[in-house]
Formats: sequence, C-alpha cells, structure tokens
Amino acid sequence: MQLKSYQEECIKKVREYLEKLAVKRVAWEKVRAIDASMAGDFASAIWEDVTGRLNYRPKTNGLKEPLPNFCLKVPTGGGKTLLACHTIDQINQHYVRKKTGFVLWVVPSTAIYEQTIKSLKDREHPYRQVLDLSSGGRTQILEKTDHFNPQDVEEKLCVMLLMLPSANRVAKETLKIFQDAGGFEAFFPNEDDLKANEELLKRFPNLDAFGKEGQAFGRQVKTSLGNTLRLLQPIVILDEGQRAYSEGAQATINGFNPRIVVELSATPPEGANVLVSITGQALNREQMIKLDIHVSNKQSVTWKNTLMESVAQQQKLEAAAREYEAQTGSYIRPIVLVQVERTGKEQRAKGFIHAEDAREYLIADCLIPADQIAIKSSEKDDIEGMDLYARDCPVRYIITKQALQEGWDCSFAYVLTILTDPKSKNALTQLIGRILRQPGARKTKVRLLDECYVYCFKQNAGGLATAIKHGLEGEGLGDISGRVAIEEDGKRNDSREEVGYRSRFKKFEGKVYLPHFIIQEEGDWRELRYEMDLASRIDWSDVDISRLVELKLEDIETRDEHVAFGLSSDPAYVVEKRKSEHMGSGGLKVDRVFITRHIMPVVPNPWVAYKVANETIAGLMKRYPEEKVAANLVYIVEEMVKDLQAQKDVKAEAVFRKLIKEKKVCFFLHKKQDFDVPKSVKVNKANVLFNPNKGEPVQKSLFEKVDKDDMNDLEEQVAVCLDEQEQLLWWYRNIVHADYFVQGWKSNKIWPDFITAKADPNDPTDYSKVVVLETKGVHLKNEDTKYKQDIFAICNEFGKQTPWKELESAFPHKEVEFQVVFDDEWKQKVLEEFM
Repeated sequence: MQLKSYQEECIKKVREYLEKLAVKRVAWEKVRAIDASMAGDFASAIWEDVTGRLNYRPKTNGLKEPLPNFCLKVPTGGGKTLLACHTIDQINQHYVRKKTGFVLWVVPSTAIYEQTIKSLKDREHPYRQVLDLSSGGRTQILEKTDHFNPQDVEEKLCVMLLMLPSANRVAKETLKIFQDAGGFEAFFPNEDDLKANEELLKRFPNLDAFGKEGQAFGRQVKTSLGNTLRLLQPIVILDEGQRAYSEGAQATINGFNPRIVVELSATPPEGANVLVSITGQALNREQMIKLDIHVSNKQSVTWKNTLMESVAQQQKLEAAAREYEAQTGSYIRPIVLVQVERTGKEQRAKGFIHAEDAREYLIADCLIPADQIAIKSSEKDDIEGMDLYARDCPVRYIITKQALQEGWDCSFAYVLTILTDPKSKNALTQLIGRILRQPGARKTKVRLLDECYVYCFKQNAGGLATAIKHGLEGEGLGDISGRVAIEEDGKRNDSREEVGYRSRFKKFEGKVYLPHFIIQEEGDWRELRYEMDLASRIDWSDVDISRLVELKLEDIETRDEHVAFGLSSDPAYVVEKRKSEHMGSGGLKVDRVFITRHIMPVVPNPWVAYKVANETIAGLMKRYPEEKVAANLVYIVEEMVKDLQAQKDVKAEAVFRKLIKEKKVCFFLHKKQDFDVPKSVKVNKANVLFNPNKGEPVQKSLFEKVDKDDMNDLEEQVAVCLDEQEQLLWWYRNIVHADYFVQGWKSNKIWPDFITAKADPNDPTDYSKVVVLETKGVHLKNEDTKYKQDIFAICNEFGKQTPWKELESAFPHKEVEFQVVFDDEWKQKVLEEFM
C-alpha cells in the first residue's frame, strides 16, 4: 500500500527519533554500568532535540528503567493501524536492531480487537504485509489464549493482541493473565531450582512469585502469561491511547516492563508525549475523508419523514455512483447508517423508535427490499462476516443503536440518520466518524460522492452545532469543523460559502485553459496515463542487478542487554544474561516467492520479478552463506525496491522522451483534455486570506475570496506577495488532487501551487502570459524537486516550439511558463516576473 505524504512524514519523524534514541541509550548504558545514579533518563534527553519542545513527561517501566514513550496523533480515517505496523518496523530496525521479538498490541474494546486481529492474520492485508516484510515473512499473530515458546520469540516477530478492559474491571480481568498457568514453563526455571528462581527475581524483581523473600523454602516464579510478558520486555503498541490513562491502566502497561511504548490516538490526553500530530486538513488534502458535512435537522412531527429524506438521499447518491462506475469502473454502493433508540428483542414499546420500527417502515413505505436492510446490535448482527465492499452485497441500510460507535469502518457509509432522543448529545458525537472515510482514499471529483450527509430528527439547533463540533474533535478532526453546513427546515447555516470570479475577471470564466501531456490514440488525443502509457512500455529484459549482488551484508547484533530463555549450556542456570548476541538467521529461510511479492509493485510481471529475485539471491549467496543472506532479508528487499524503482524511473523517462520525439506525446491544449478553472469555489467564512501589510482581504485573487485552510506558511507568503504585484492581473490557488496537474514519467502527478496571469502591456484588463508556480522549502531540494524542474523544462520547451494560438482558438496570444521556486528565492523570482 502506497503511503500518503503525511504518513511518510510521520514515519520519517519516528525514524529520526528512534535513531537518536538508540545512540543516547548506548551512552546511557555505559554511564549506568559505572554509576546508575548518574545515568538519568535517556529518553528525556533527546526530546527537545527531535521536537523542539521541553514538554516531555518521563515514565519508567516495572524495572524502574527509563521508558521511552511517544504518541502519534492520528485522526479517524488517517490510517493509524498502518502507521503502527510501520512504527514496529522502524523500532526493530533503528532501536532494537533485530527483526524478531515480541510486540504487545493493546486495544480498548472488543470491536477494535476483532477488526485488528482479522487484518493482522490476513497475509494479503497491507497491515500484515508490512509486518511480514519487517520480519522476513516470519510473523506470528497471537491471542492471549495462544501458547508460544522461547524459540518462537527468537525466530519470529510475535505480535500478541490484548484487550485492555475499562478501569473499573482492571483487577478482575488482568488477574487472569497473571495466574499461574501451563504453556509457558519453557520461559522459567524448574520450580525446584531455587537458585535459578532467585536469580530470575533479582533480574526482574516485579515478577509474581509464590512465597516471600528470605523464607526458608525460597520463592518460585509463577509461570503465567503476565510474567512471561514481563520477561520479554515487549514493544507495546497502545491503540486509542487516551483510553489507558487511568492509574490502573498505566500501572498494568508499564508493569509489563516494555522497552518502548507507542500510543496511537485521535485525541491524546494532556500527559501524552506527542511526537507527530496529523491534522484533518492533511487527511483532506490526501483525499482520505469526505467533506463537506451536510447536516439537515428536521422539525417534522414524525421521525418517518427524516428517514424518508435519508432514503431519497441514498437513491440520489446511488444514481451518481452508478454513473461514476460507468465512467471509471470504480464501484461504490452508498450506505445509510440509521441510529434508533432501542434494538433489543424485548424492548419494543410505544414512545421509543425501535430497530424493527425503522426496518418495517423502510420495507412497507419506502419499498426497500428486505435484503438491503441489516440490523447491527448486541443481540443481532446481520453484517457479521459480510464483505460490505463486495459487488454482490445488497446492504444499503444498517440500523443500530450504538454497536457502530468504534472499531467499525466502511467507506461506503455516506449518510447518518439520527432518530434518537433529541435530548441525547451522544449520537452525533459518537457516530459522525463512521461516515467520513472516502472510498478508496481517492476523490471521485463528483461533489455528491465526495461529501457526506447527516439527517437529524428534532435536534436542538444550538446543541446540534456543538455536538458536531465535539464529534469532530473526538475524532481528531477539530480543525475541519468549519466544513459543516447545517440546514434546518429550509434555513441553511453554513460556515462555508460558495464564491465566484471577481466581477472584473468574469470575462475569463470558462476561458482559462492550461495544457496537459496527451498521447495520440486511434487518430485522436487523450490524457497521458502513467500505468497504461509509460509503465506498460518498460522493457525489463535488461534489468541491472549488479549493485544488488554487491550489497554489503552485516552481522546483525542487538545493542540492548536482554535475557535469553532456555539457551544456557549449564542446566543449573536456565536464564543466561548476555550483553550482545549474534542474531544470525534465527531459523529464517530465503524465500524467493516472498521477495517476488514485495517487488511486484515495482516490477509488475511476476515472471520477471521472480527472475530478478532469484538472480539477486544467487549472486549474494556466492559471497555470503545462506544464513547471513536470510538474516539481512529485510534490508535486501528494501534495497531491491529502491534500486528497481530508480531503474523504473530511468526507463519510464526514456519511454516518455521517446514518445515525445516520435510526436506520439505532446504538451498542448486540446478541447477534450485541457484544464478549465472551476466557475466557483467554497471557502471558510471565518478563515479567508488577508494581506497583513494592508489589513484587508487579498484583491487580485481570481475568485472573490481565498480559503487559508489549504495553505502552509510559505504558500500564504507567496500569495500575499503575488497580490501586491502591479504587473499581475490575477492569481489562483491550485487545489491538490482536484485542479490542474502535470503527468510526467513518474507515477505521482505534479500539482502546482499557483496559477498566475501576467497583465498584457497593451491591454491591462487582459493577460498575455500564464505563469504556473510550484513552491518548495529549501530543505525539500531533493531528487523529486529535480524531477519537477525537468518536467517543467519540457513543458516550457513545448511552449517555445508551438504558440498556443495555433492550437486553441479560445486561447490566442497567450504564453504559459512553469517554474519551481524555493523559499530562499521565491520573492526575487516573483519580483523579476511581475515588476
């Protein structure tokens, strides 16, 4: 699964933190060996260096050792489970420095538990594939009832899911995992070996044991799952971390003696050490969520009218979805979530809206087929085991009370219908996140299908806005609360407004064109597509593996002191402490099919991919024994992907330039393929762009107002500067994934930041030149930037060769120029162009 840009930035930040943490820990261990009182907290020491903040809150584990802990703030729909899997990989690579071991994944509820365990056990799921790549295909997913042994931990990446109960049941539930039990004896000394038991308790003083210290018969360590976890010192992943901040929950988690704790939360509590904070705007830019949120509050006498409107909206959405599928092949079946007051079999009573009431109304009055309606409750679960994304799945309505409040995801859910007691403030707060995810994490460019809808029955108007705001904040999406439009019996209260062209620019409406790379096909032209037109023409017969077979492989050693179980040659000492242990292959084998599967996203032909994998491994085995190749398998796969992707880019560029030379690909305006600036845009009324130098809204934007929500600091500065240039007629903020793009020889499209028009010297009310700008921070001068500059150079060369007036009569005498500007030079570039 290709990561979104904010996910890549998140992982980059995590890697930076872990690399510095590992270095600091080595220094800490040296100091501790001399004088433990002088060692301090190595995790606190690097926090300011990585984050620039002094707000780190230190913790210790059950051994009173410093406990590195950090939180990833990820809003609902942001892919927190995927980020958790990548974080495990980063910890193993850069902190623990081993690809096997033990991960304790703690979740707060049954719903989240079931969803997570299902995904992690599915070898075809992206989450599992990340873990398999990290472990070299040796991942073992465990539940607390499963048994495992020391060899499993030594040779595999063991991930155990554990449910953390609510605080008032902690003692009762956790007692089970700390009870003496069979199945874990291999981790502990024999019960009659008093010396070995005492040695183990000295090393791990917080282990539960029978007997008391100093008594004649000594102490015997309990062979429980809880004690086993304490011995293993696991990596802890804490899902919904804000739910585990009670004193009891913290004591339980820290008492497992973790080596590091990673929290994932949409709403971290005050005491969380937030390393990365992802915003709702970041998700929206990456097409992860549906916006705007349209809320209709019906004050009619009966709830049936509210449900009827929901049905009408679903049918309208389904019609749009069918048309979208006919054009793109992408399938969407819009689903309505209906929240009622009661669902229990014996709870049907006058005065309360029951699930069966809603179901019967949908069938009898709205003529909805029975198989399109499902009830989801604690007693009845019609969607259990059902693939809601399947084309043959009929479900379009899901009726529930609160069974979908967490742990349930289906991006086909578009409409939320609230029929519960108007006095209840929880419905919207708890269910709003269930309809926000965008199908396929890709905007359809059909407004109806890129937004979501809420229908309420007799909710208090003032309380409604507050409930929605709290609901979004509870999903970590408080920064998009301005994207909510509330309509109450025909009266619309929208925090956003639709604005059109400024009056003096009205004459350009529908007449601003920009060229695309287009390809000739059957006597006509169409938009160039990466996979269809470039990747499919790549010749992989001459793929070069010379660098790959020369990779330097290392003996992987652990940096941290750890305990090995049942490995001592002396039978009197089951537990052997070792400062450094050669990891070797840990029983791993070199699986060429495994490698093939992981390089196929780059080399799509399975036969070619397998040949590359086989030849690379054969070349490495001429230089290294199989055990060493196996021990470095993750590193080898990562290097193969990087090297093959680099070769793919070179080959795709050659294909691209060859098609241009043969005049099969051109860059020009075409009536069917050119980009047309939209006729109107939506802006947040409370967050429009002002010129701070003049104390007024910007004046030269193509549209009457400009929304700041989609701008970073550099883009705001550029926009304000553009607005002050005399020779600039107008400028437009290009929206990523929605507006103008340039498709080059790499898969990702280039979405410039600004489209600007330079005033015509002969007619100041018209423009003679369009300048397309892409802004970059100096720290982002990299290979990607060089690629964009190369593409823009080709665009500009086309512009010199062929005047646009010869290609499109509606665009006479206009020039188009493309520029990449950096934050250390942008102002000079703008002044040079427009002064």
